[in-house]
Amino acid sequence: MTNARNQPILTGMKVIDATQALAGPICSMYLGDMGAEVIKIEELGKGDMTRGWAPPYVGDESAYFLSTNRNKRGMALKLDTEEGSEILRKLVYGADIFLNNFPRLDSLTKRRLDPESCLQVNPRLIHVSLTGFGRTGPYAERTGYDIIVQGMCGIMSITGEPEGAPVRYGVPIADLTGGIYAFTGILAAIISRFQTGKGQALDVSLLDSQLTWLSHVAGAYFATGQEAPRLGNQHATITPYQPFKAHDTWFIIAVGSERLWQKMCKIIGAEESLMIDPRFATNPLRNVNRPALIAQLEPIFLTRDAAEWLAEFDAAGIPCGPIYSVPQALNDPHILARGDIVELDHPTAGKVKSLAYPVHFSGDQLSYRLPAPTLGQHTVEVLHELGYHDDDIQALRARGVI
Repeated sequence: MTNARNQPILTGMKVIDATQALAGPICSMYLGDMGAEVIKIEELGKGDMTRGWAPPYVGDESAYFLSTNRNKRGMALKLDTEEGSEILRKLVYGADIFLNNFPRLDSLTKRRLDPESCLQVNPRLIHVSLTGFGRTGPYAERTGYDIIVQGMCGIMSITGEPEGAPVRYGVPIADLTGGIYAFTGILAAIISRFQTGKGQALDVSLLDSQLTWLSHVAGAYFATGQEAPRLGNQHATITPYQPFKAHDTWFIIAVGSERLWQKMCKIIGAEESLMIDPRFATNPLRNVNRPALIAQLEPIFLTRDAAEWLAEFDAAGIPCGPIYSVPQALNDPHILARGDIVELDHPTAGKVKSLAYPVHFSGDQLSYRLPAPTLGQHTVEVLHELGYHDDDIQALRARGVI
C-alpha cells in the first residue's frame, strides 16, 4: 500500500467484494470511500439481490442497491463455471482484501477460495467471511437474515412497548452492525499486516456483532440474573429520558443529571412541587417512582407547543430534540452543513444521493468517486487488467462465463 499525504488513507489497496445484500456491501463501500479500489463481483444475469429489492427505483436501478454500492467497479461472472471461478481466484490471489458472504465454507473450498487456499498463495491477503452465524459453532452455515439475528440476539425482546409484541428495528441493524464490525476488523488487520507482514482470516458473524448491542443490558443480567424488561421509549436507568407529547407534536427530553433535573423543574414551573417531592429527589428515586412522575409531567408538557419547550430547554443546556420524519432529518440544516449526503452522477440513473461515511477527518482521507455500477459495467475493463485479450474475452462471452 502506498499513500501520499494528500490521498485517501486506503489508496493503493485492492478489495475484491463477493458479497451481496447489505452487510458486505456497506463494508466494502466504506473501504472504497477511504480510497481503496473495490471490484464488486456479481452473478451473471442476476446480480446482487438488492437490485431486485424495489421499488423505489432511480431510473431502472433499485434505490436500495444504489445506496450501498458507490466507489466500486462491477464485474458479472458465471461463478458456477470453472472459468468464472478461475477469474475470481486470479483477482483474489492478487488482492489485499477478499470480502465474501458465501454461507457455506465448502462453496469457497471447491473454488479454492477458502482462507487456507488463499493465504497459501497470497500470505498478505486479508480474507473476510461475513455470514449470519460464523464459520464455527452449532449454527455455522445456517442462513441468517437480519430479522432472524435481531430476534436471536435478544434485542427484539427489549424493544417495543411494555405490553406490546416484540419489535424489529425499522432498519436492518444486524446487517449494518455486521458490516461496520467487518470494516473495523479489516482496518485492524491492515495495521497488523504492517507490523507482521502477514495477512489473516477474519470470521465475522451478524449474530456476534449484533449481540454487542446488549452492552449494559448484558452487564445488568450478569450482575443480577434478571431478565431486562421492555420499556418502550423509556430508559432503564434514567428518568425522565423519553419522548413527551406537547400541545402540537412530540419532542424528546433527556434529563441525565441532578443539575439538569433542577433546571427542568424551574422551566416547567415545578420548583414547589416536583422539585421538592422526596419521591423524585434523586435519579434512582425517579426511576423507582417513574409512573407517578410521568403522570405529572405529561399534562404539563401538553400546555405548550414542542418548539417552545425545545427553545427553552436548549437555551438552558438541557439535552432535547424534535422527532423528525425521514425527509425532515435528511433536510435538517445541520445535516446538510456537515456534508452528510453525497451526490454522484450515475450512467443511467442520473444524479444519485447517498449517505456519506460519518467520520470527518482533518485531512483528505475520503473520496467519493464512483456511483454504484450497472451490472457487469466494468467486466471487460477488469479482464484486460488481468491480462485477458479481446479474443479471450469474446470466447468467455460466447461460453456464457461473462
